[in-house]
Amino acid sequence: MNKSELVDAIAAASQLTKADSEKALNAFMDAVKGALKKKDSVALIGFGTFSTTEKAAHEGINPATKAKIQIPAKTVAKFKPSSKILD
Repeated sequence: MNKSELVDAIAAASQLTKADSEKALNAFMDAVKGALKKKDSVALIGFGTFSTTEKAAHEGINPATKAKIQIPAKTVAKFKPSSKILD
C-alpha cells in the first residue's frame, strides 16, 4: 500500500474527503517526525512504537572498489509493531 492508497482507505473508513484524509495523514507524519527529531518515542497502543536509536561509527567496504571506508555514527528511526497488530 502506498500513500495515496492509504489516503483512500482513510477516506473510506472515516467518511472524510480525500483532501481531509491526506491532511490528517500528513499531520500525523509531521507529528511523528517532530517527536523523532527530538529523540522522543511515539507509542500507539495496539499498533506499535516509533523511536530512534544511535548507530555507532564503524568500518565498511565499498562494494565497487573493495576499499575500506569509515561509516559515521548516525541516528536512525525504528518501528516496533505491537503484538496485537495482526489480531
